[in-house]
Amino acid sequence: MSWWVVLTAVLMALAIAWVGMIALRAASGPGPREVEDVEELDVFLVCRECGTEFRVTRLGELQIPRHCGEPMEVVRRPAAGDLTPG
Repeated sequence: MSWWVVLTAVLMALAIAWVGMIALRAASGPGPREVEDVEELDVFLVCRECGTEFRVTRLGELQIPRHCGEPMEVVRRPAAGDLTPG
């Protein structure tokens, strides 16, 4: 086998791998969103069926979880130290 054939095969393999990596990066979409700290807002996810509550402390990409087969409801309550009427 000629060294030209081997060199051509190696260069073709590198070109195919390079194009494949670019296609995979394009298909994967943008990177993860910045995580936002919302602990001071007192936001909860509440199951209306059984009353289970999850406190939301950080938000990235919000995906409402399911509990008892139903989506949980987002509830914002006044902060514990907030005595403002209304």
